[in-house]
Amino acid sequence: MAQQVNVRDRSGTVAPAAKQRVLAAVKAEGGGDLTEHHLSVLASSGDVDLYRGNSTRLLIDGPATFAAMKSAIEQARGRVLLESYIIEDSHLGDQLSALLTRKVAQGVSVALMYDGVGSRGNAEFFDQLAESGVSVCKFNPVNPLERPGYWGINHRNHRKVLVVDDEVAFTGGINISRAYSVGSSSIGRSGGHDDESLQRGWRDTHIELRGPVVPAFARGFAAVWTSQGCPGVLGSAPPATRTAPGQRVVKLLESDPRDPSNRIYTALLQAIEAAQRSVHLTMAYFAPGGDMVAALADAARRGVEVSLVLPGRSDFALVLHAGRSYYEELLSAGVRIHEMDQAVMHAKTAVIDGVFSTVGSSNMDWRSWVANNEINVVVLGRDFGKELEAVFQRDLKHSRAVHIDAWRRRGLAARVMEQIGRLAERLL
Repeated sequence: MAQQVNVRDRSGTVAPAAKQRVLAAVKAEGGGDLTEHHLSVLASSGDVDLYRGNSTRLLIDGPATFAAMKSAIEQARGRVLLESYIIEDSHLGDQLSALLTRKVAQGVSVALMYDGVGSRGNAEFFDQLAESGVSVCKFNPVNPLERPGYWGINHRNHRKVLVVDDEVAFTGGINISRAYSVGSSSIGRSGGHDDESLQRGWRDTHIELRGPVVPAFARGFAAVWTSQGCPGVLGSAPPATRTAPGQRVVKLLESDPRDPSNRIYTALLQAIEAAQRSVHLTMAYFAPGGDMVAALADAARRGVEVSLVLPGRSDFALVLHAGRSYYEELLSAGVRIHEMDQAVMHAKTAVIDGVFSTVGSSNMDWRSWVANNEINVVVLGRDFGKELEAVFQRDLKHSRAVHIDAWRRRGLAARVMEQIGRLAERLL
């Protein structure tokens, strides 16, 4: 395992002695044998690059996330790199536009990439940004004449990434959308279950990272930008400022449907198959397919506590029903399923054995596995695992358990919708 793990910092790969100290420190957080076990599982798929010395901060729901992102952009000295599946011409979008325009006027280079399907209908908004000096790029436009040679109607960019000066990066499930104008707790207080509540107060998770992993985010952004033939320049990051080092060890996982295999899917599947104590998943769109369902069920049958927090309602009903078509098999194996009704669950996180934690943009569905560009981070160690576990337990308290006896008594209409969802699963 140690031979296949490469530990990096801002200067590059660290010496073997330093690598051993990093791995020992992660194990010393607690659950050392489990940490080493999951490191070995990660390494089994080939050489693994880990970035040491990072700080992490979990951001829950839209208001906290946007406040942190706007604060980082305000402090930008050299460049801002931003990509999102959805960027709406809304109040939040207007605030972002004004901020980016102001930073360009201050001499900061700003590059923005948005998805041609996820952000359709907002042409005037993006044109105004381009006129202000922002380098703007539409990922795989629906109209192939917009950028000949870069058209792929089924290939979408689902990533959510912000990189500022190669010093701070953000990723997770949160789009720049009115759905995140308030926190998810407001839905619970108001008791809202109508159509309007689908448009605001979504429950989601983002992560802020500082440290050596951040330039890797920037390189990933540049790779997608270049592969799309995007116009404009990305600028350069200013010299790094001296900041207090963090303690987190992080793995960056990026996926592209043109890759030979999906790194995010492989890492998560292997971690579940290797789980010894617990698998706690929070997933927005859950239509996992046979292999992933088998891994979850097998883990439960061998005594691992497998618990899922899934949406009780969704903006995409067919995916919701496709996921429910697997409930019988999962519940029969001992998997615990909970659905959140008070807000739209949109987070994509997992904590496995308390030491393997992931936050990102990738759902557990066919589109994320084979059709989208996605990005996740894996944070190793007990300390961060406890933080994400606390969020999971809070979500659990605000969700209702799905019991197998009641589930088997569901009506015919629900069963029909599940089968329709299952049939459409690979088309969604």
